Amino acid sequence: MAMRTYHAMKKEEVLQGFAVNPLKGLSAKDAELKLAQDGPNELTAQKKKSLIRRFFEQFKDFMILILLAAAAISYAVSALEGEADFADSAIILLIVILNAVLGVVQEAKAER
Repeated sequence: MAMRTYHAMKKEEVLQGFAVNPLKGLSAKDAELKLAQDGPNELTAQKKKSLIRRFFEQFKDFMILILLAAAAISYAVSALEGEADFADSAIILLIVILNAVLGVVQEAKAER
């Protein structure tokens, strides 16, 4: 079979492509041949991302970028008006950072 998207195919198509009896399965010879040809049916282990990389990946979301822009605009407006009230921008940044920390914690739990 040329196509390797077996998960998207109907059961009958896969069985027909491998010329296998669904009641008996592959013969030992066919199984050895497939193992030699395609390798074991295992997921390859991927290198784990560092904690700091996971943290910064939380900022790729479009809404997070919008919030960061809002914090920057709020800070710039306060600075241009000569006010020392940067509470709005600080609160937005605090929420964004808290969201990133929670995202990293959730990813770590899901990975375990």
